[in-house]
Amino acid sequence: MEPSPRTAMIKETFNTVSDAYDSKALRFFPASAAHLASILSLNGTERVIDIATGTGNAALALAPRLPHGSVLGIDFSAGMLDQARAKAAARNIRNVEFIEMDMQGINLNEAGFDVATCAFGIFFVENMDSQLAQIAALVKEGGTIAICNFQESYFNPLRDLMVTRLVNYGVQLPPQTWRRIATEAGCRELFETAGIRNIRVEEKNMGFYLADENEWWDLIWNAGFRGMLKQLEPDVLKRFRQEHLQEVAGLATADGIWLDIGVLYTIGTRVIR
Repeated sequence: MEPSPRTAMIKETFNTVSDAYDSKALRFFPASAAHLASILSLNGTERVIDIATGTGNAALALAPRLPHGSVLGIDFSAGMLDQARAKAAARNIRNVEFIEMDMQGINLNEAGFDVATCAFGIFFVENMDSQLAQIAALVKEGGTIAICNFQESYFNPLRDLMVTRLVNYGVQLPPQTWRRIATEAGCRELFETAGIRNIRVEEKNMGFYLADENEWWDLIWNAGFRGMLKQLEPDVLKRFRQEHLQEVAGLATADGIWLDIGVLYTIGTRVIR
């Protein structure tokens, strides 16, 4: 089945940014993955599947906690998976495997995983109910499903400044599907709809101070925002960058520019009725 235009655009964006996705400006991704691994009750023997694994942050945080288990990471971006495999090799992590596969069309010979995780990925899908149900179906009775995603105010006020200016420049925003699960209530409702029980939601701020406005540009240029920024012609993009970074620089303090990163972690159990 051919991917939708939106899916194709997202895939192209992540292939494009894959080489710089693990840059210092995006250090909250491995930090939040480490926290996700720390709050899962693992005994070390589990088989885990990490959905939309990207450069493998969650998978590589989980694998060392599974001396007698394993992790399978899937993603539709070959570029991101290249980075994940390179990191696994550099760290000599051998109980992890990465395969190219779209989470909207998971096709595995066997399932029955003990745990399924999806870090900052499920909100790229418009039908999150169906997607989470598909993820849960990969997990055996009593197994664990865990996701993490941004809270409503993440990256603000920087994100609002950027989005407002982009809109004024005529850029079309993608569907704001992430907003549905940007609150604890939204996360709980999604899990309940998928038939997942014993739900708990934890929030944690993974924020830090950016060194300056240029580090903010590194973040938005090397992440999913690239798709919006690339709607601007090169000369217009140059003007946008100059104007936007000037307003971001105005937020600087003696410590730098605070980047607020509220993250919601939702964990539940698969119960087959």
